[in-house]
Amino acid sequence: MGETRTPLVDALGGLLVVDKDGGWTSHDVVARCRKLLRTKKIGHAGTLDPMATGVLVLGVERATKMLGLLSLTTKSYTATIRLGQSTITDDAEGEAVATTAAGHLDDAEITSGIAELTGDIQQVPATVSAIKVNGERAYARARAGEDVQLAARPVTVSRFDVLARRDIDTGTTTFVDLDVEVDCSSGTYIRALARDLGEKLGVGGHLTALRRTRVGPFTLEHARTLDQLAEEPALNLDIDAAAALAFPHREITEAEANSLRDGRWLDPIGIQGVHAARTADGKTIALLEEKGKRSSPVFVVRPRGLID
Repeated sequence: MGETRTPLVDALGGLLVVDKDGGWTSHDVVARCRKLLRTKKIGHAGTLDPMATGVLVLGVERATKMLGLLSLTTKSYTATIRLGQSTITDDAEGEAVATTAAGHLDDAEITSGIAELTGDIQQVPATVSAIKVNGERAYARARAGEDVQLAARPVTVSRFDVLARRDIDTGTTTFVDLDVEVDCSSGTYIRALARDLGEKLGVGGHLTALRRTRVGPFTLEHARTLDQLAEEPALNLDIDAAAALAFPHREITEAEANSLRDGRWLDPIGIQGVHAARTADGKTIALLEEKGKRSSPVFVVRPRGLID
């Protein structure tokens, strides 16, 4: 019989905030973290493309049940957009389909194009996205040779700033590389922003680098690389620290804590959205949501009988 390996985290668990390297899929990261922490109970909150680096939020043990309740509706990225070439995937990993000199573009034209892609916009996702079309991922249909047509969706780009411009003379043409920062709503495709900016400027465009710097309240300051995690296999945030960072809270008495442990509800106090019910010593008993005259548990973190 093989040796039983004891998990390196307790039954409550918490969150891992990983600074993902390029070339790794989100599933690759989950698989690696399962080995490092010796547990199968790990899931991720939203994928990150293999080409991209940066913040990937993982839940461990009981905290996996928290992932679907996290408010991860806003995200931030740094990226590099190449104007002058479009690709089949809208990023550098895909085959180039058209090349047009872009050196003639002045900064005012670029600023105008970016302005049209800022605010509340309708965006057609990248063809190789993970969106399902009749039950199958769009990227799988595209790679099988299908002509995938995705509908435009409303997204919000609250910031789209150019940090630097570089004109790249290849000897046969001139590309323009833009280093940008983007703040946007969940569901926004930065590859599609690169594609659409290139189209608006008449030269085509694609993404050559992408780094996610923030997901909801989780930033690179909270993150560790897989190499760092391998050196010190431990959570970034235990379940109480994660709840404190991610949710507003109300302080509860021991009697109220016992009610919540049994799945009962409390009187509402006027907090909007999902929030934490926390004891005076900082332990999160449940996540609550107020509806009418009830503040009801949507997730009991510490049910009766769970050893803490």
